[in-house]
Amino acid sequence: MATLAHAPSRPAAPPRPSEPVRRSGPFRHLGPNWYATVMGTAIVANAGAALPLAAPGLRTACRFVWALSALLLVTLLAARAVHWLRHTDQARRHLLDPAVAPFYGCLSMALLAVGGGTLTVGRDVIGGPAALAADAVLWSLGTLVGVAGAAAIPYLMVTRHRIEPGSATPVWLLPLVAPMVSAALGPGLLPHLPAGQWQQAMLVACYALFGMSLLATLLVLPLVVSRLIHHGPLPLALTPTLFLVLGPLGQSTTATGNLADVAPGVVDAPTAHAMGAFAVLYGIPVTGFALLWLALASALVVRAVRNGMPFAMTWWGFTFPLGTCVTGAAGLARHTGLTAFTWLAVALYALLVAAVAVAAARTASGLAHGRLLTPPPPAR
Repeated sequence: MATLAHAPSRPAAPPRPSEPVRRSGPFRHLGPNWYATVMGTAIVANAGAALPLAAPGLRTACRFVWALSALLLVTLLAARAVHWLRHTDQARRHLLDPAVAPFYGCLSMALLAVGGGTLTVGRDVIGGPAALAADAVLWSLGTLVGVAGAAAIPYLMVTRHRIEPGSATPVWLLPLVAPMVSAALGPGLLPHLPAGQWQQAMLVACYALFGMSLLATLLVLPLVVSRLIHHGPLPLALTPTLFLVLGPLGQSTTATGNLADVAPGVVDAPTAHAMGAFAVLYGIPVTGFALLWLALASALVVRAVRNGMPFAMTWWGFTFPLGTCVTGAAGLARHTGLTAFTWLAVALYALLVAAVAVAAARTASGLAHGRLLTPPPPAR
């Protein structure tokens, strides 16, 4: 089974007759989309820790899932390094393929998700100072990679990729939402910075990352909706990527809530109050739209399943975006005191756990049977 489900943009160019045939291997077709497994696993721990209620055994389960996500991150970083060293031609081909290049945004979000989980959950295992140091490193690296990808991938789309009409997919959002993840997780580090200019600069930087991602998303999302309306449903294997639209919605709601939480004492009282009000006035309408999109995407997924939607790594697209909606709803529960948001967060979390369990089981089965690291089928 192909590792990546290609959009109808431009298939990867076949090797020219003069090029030597390169031997395949277990890492040759290991694409950047595999970082979605880290994101989807880490968000279970992060969202579980953010739930506005306590459940017996939840914290222990979150610690286990965090440790698994950290192990997955280290393993994939090593495997992807081997991919770049031994299969440089394939790695460059991925960058020049408009169906694959946006998945490089997953690297940043994997680093950030594990870093955030280390500070909130992993500190129970490795201690506070080590958790803070790990998160500081992973947040800084993930933010640099995310901002670079948010600029580099659109640049490649403009200058090197051949984008066919009607080929827009939610995958295009992946490099653009990465700075929003930085904006949502940066507030966790802010209290550990020196008071004054350092904390204020961090707060302002996170709001700048929020705006960077939000405005870029607002440019791309209409293209995705237009493609759906004018060209019909996505190919079956790409249908799960419809859930990626939930990512910037839930993550931006999470970001405004987290930033409002740390604003008091960093900025003056009126500004902090305005940030708290913005978190509610922004988050509630966006959550409403997220629920509408969740209904639409779910209906299209049901349709695709009835038409024989196969398993692909795109199924991990169900996971991280749902997790951001959990943390967004949990933030609204904190800021409004409404029990309705608490139960919304719990319901979405249950859906998230089910989605991760299914995706993980199918991925493990695919790896065991050798279907997920094979080359994609030739274009017809």
